Amino acid sequence: WEAVQFWSALYPKPVDGRRLIEQLGLADKRRAWFMTLSGGQKQRLFVALALVNDPEVVFLDELTTGLDPQARRAIWDLVRGIRDRGKTVVLTTHLMEEAERLCDRVAIIERGRIIDVGAPQVLVDRHCPERAVVLQAEEQGADARFRAIPSVDSVTHLDGRFTIRGRGDDLVSDVIQWVSDHRIRVRDFRTVHPSLEDVFLKLTGHSMPLGVVAGLPAGDDGVRASSGASTAARVNIRNAANVINGSGAVVDDST
Repeated sequence: WEAVQFWSALYPKPVDGRRLIEQLGLADKRRAWFMTLSGGQKQRLFVALALVNDPEVVFLDELTTGLDPQARRAIWDLVRGIRDRGKTVVLTTHLMEEAERLCDRVAIIERGRIIDVGAPQVLVDRHCPERAVVLQAEEQGADARFRAIPSVDSVTHLDGRFTIRGRGDDLVSDVIQWVSDHRIRVRDFRTVHPSLEDVFLKLTGHSMPLGVVAGLPAGDDGVRASSGASTAARVNIRNAANVINGSGAVVDDST
């Protein structure tokens, strides 16, 4: 609480610090020493200090690094709560899942140069349009039948498990219809969709390294990041520079 009071004194129009720490679930830790807080509680305190002056733009750096899955999801909820209050958030992260879940715009950078920028799903559709269906069946000659489906590009078969790859939104329904028409007995069926991590790997050719990250200017597709950046995400909830309820991530493979 003393930290929040001190930070509030630095600004002419701070928000109600007591209400802020209550909103962030820290009311019962009001008199606790910083060193006694858990990792998630410390991160929430940092968020409180970032919001105490009611800023229009909030920068949050590596917010969930080192946190367990439960604490990480709690922080994600906090970020969503910030944007629900109409704030623009620049969030840096090494987690592609985090960028994919929280962001509406993503910029991928390789060695300081932007490769592509867009919504996560747009980038996935653009660079990894292939979909896959994995099913288990013991039907003899089923692989040849699956290859006859118009939307199928390839079929691999291993130990009774078929991986059927193809393009287009109709792949799954085509496979289901084909299985039904040919009365193929299926014991397991699941779909596999590419992710933002798949996009990164395809565009850069290797996994994402650790490094310093830089944020995205709101609404500017000509995003620049420092050469040491790896991932930065911007959650933009206001209509800032024609980006509505938008967010973005910067991914840089520079080492």
